[in-house]
Amino acid sequence: MKILALSDTHSQHHKLKLPPADMILHAGDISKRGEEHEILAFLDWFKNLDYRYKIFIAGNHDFYFERMPAGKIKDIIPGNVIYLCDSGVTIEGINIWGSPVTPTFFDWAFNRDRGEAISRHWDLIPEGTDILMTHGPVAGILDTTVRGEPVGCADLLRKVQELKPEYYIGGHIHEAYGKVVSESTTYFNASVLDERYRLKNEPWLFEY
Repeated sequence: MKILALSDTHSQHHKLKLPPADMILHAGDISKRGEEHEILAFLDWFKNLDYRYKIFIAGNHDFYFERMPAGKIKDIIPGNVIYLCDSGVTIEGINIWGSPVTPTFFDWAFNRDRGEAISRHWDLIPEGTDILMTHGPVAGILDTTVRGEPVGCADLLRKVQELKPEYYIGGHIHEAYGKVVSESTTYFNASVLDERYRLKNEPWLFEY
């Protein structure tokens, strides 16, 4: 299966020219400020993409998904789109898990304090996960800001190293875009925008 991974479009999705694939995964920050009209505009675009499977998570800019009741969120998700929020789905035998959570930074959406508060979310990730998608990166891998500060989550890194998913997809730190291959997991930072919110990076295309 050909899978296309991207992240951090921040309402600039209409500028993208995407290659063909079977599945598209979006790792969050679909909007600028998380307002309803931004979310609806993204979903209208996303549902009309020519991919068999369309899956996304929210990010720290996407306040709508944290503020709204689950029932209202369910009502706006198109029938051919899958939204993951500390939840998973199995597609043609591939187990995919997604979480919007990032370590606390100011007062963004889906922020959790490092340690016990954020680990509760990672503890939900089941064994047998093949593709893990979280908005914020793991510690020490594709997580360094333009100021040279590593800001990823050490608790998430430990969970990934324990579960050994075949692929990990994140974003959040635009300037850390890239790919790292370890012994057990291939890591992608799939941010298509750079640190100045300019469309600079290509989505990642890989074969599962």
